[in-house]
Amino acid sequence: MNDVTRILSAIEQGDPHAAENLLPLVYDELRRLASLEMAHDRPGETLNPTALVHEAYLRLVGDCNDCRYHDRGHFFAAAATAMRHIRIDHARRKKTQKRGGNVQRVELDEVAAPTPDDELLALDEALTRLAVLDARKAQLVELRFFAGMTNDQAAAVLGISPTTADRDWAFARAWLRDAVRGS
Repeated sequence: MNDVTRILSAIEQGDPHAAENLLPLVYDELRRLASLEMAHDRPGETLNPTALVHEAYLRLVGDCNDCRYHDRGHFFAAAATAMRHIRIDHARRKKTQKRGGNVQRVELDEVAAPTPDDELLALDEALTRLAVLDARKAQLVELRFFAGMTNDQAAAVLGISPTTADRDWAFARAWLRDAVRGS
């Protein structure tokens, strides 16, 4: 049992100091995953990788009575899902009437390009529909796209072979591309 799994077990058993010991072990990897996920965001984005990691960590271990992570892979899969939800919530908040609704600042050279927030919301909608059809493929997309895992890492977390993960990834990408384009 590695250190992360041991600490996750201690958190599950109610050890109040275990969460403090977990952050130093997982922070660098969570930060790397968040940086990879946000690498294509436009400059000036108010949510940065550090804030994303901190928010995700708080959702994962902060004041959570039913936080049960079986092992390191399960924890990072949950982190990928949490990061996805945080980014989606952030994009939705930016769209609310209180924050300007549909009014958005547009740089002159970006006039014809769709905004990353619109693309992210469309992807989230399509991913939610895919989860209804095939939850494993949707989870694979979360692990690969939002957590930045490799095919082999995601396959290990899901308990499937890398070949199956390759096939699922190819199908999910094509399905999501069609769903986002409205086909």
